[in-house]
Amino acid sequence: MALDKPYKDLPGTTIFDAEQSRKGYHLNQFCMSLMKAENRARFKENEVAYLDEWPMTEEQKQAVLARDLNRCIELGGNIYFLAKIGATDGKSFQYMAASMTGLTQEEYAKMMLQGGRKVGSPLLDPRGKR
Repeated sequence: MALDKPYKDLPGTTIFDAEQSRKGYHLNQFCMSLMKAENRARFKENEVAYLDEWPMTEEQKQAVLARDLNRCIELGGNIYFLAKIGATDGKSFQYMAASMTGLTQEEYAKMMLQGGRKVGSPLLDPRGKR
């Protein structure tokens, strides 16, 4: 029986709780494997083959290949683990965060320097969802 989760109704927010952790365990373990240079090299050489070594769902693998971080989070990914993918691609955390909002890196930086997104303000993610 699942626990009552009043936070499930926060628009545009996925809370990384125990359920998400279980769902994303293998996805997050894959991300952590990218901390080793030899694994990063193997992943960059053949991403599909490297992903196939991990017992992730096809949805998770496709989200990684598409670098769809919002979808990875929906599928149990933790942003701190997912950052390893960006680092492997030579992308900054700021670049990755911007990609999740539908803003350019410059627009994202400006928004953050101005105090961040206002609660309730509609930012579109790259798939056009609010």
